[in-house]
Amino acid sequence: MLSDTQRRVVVDWGVWGKKKLYGKEYEGTIRSTFLIDPKGAVREVWNKVSVANHARNVMERLKALQ
Repeated sequence: MLSDTQRRVVVDWGVWGKKKLYGKEYEGTIRSTFLIDPKGAVREVWNKVSVANHARNVMERLKALQ
């Protein structure tokens, strides 16, 4: 985890954008997960993450990569 008070990382990684809640549009962080290997390569990206099954999906992908 990191603190990105100036929004540099979220913009660079493409996870800052328009969102909608109850018909109101606003800008904010788009919930996303990046799976990064020990060498720094991005192995998987999940955009617009839904919490319900996300942890299980990430664990399944980790197991598949081993």
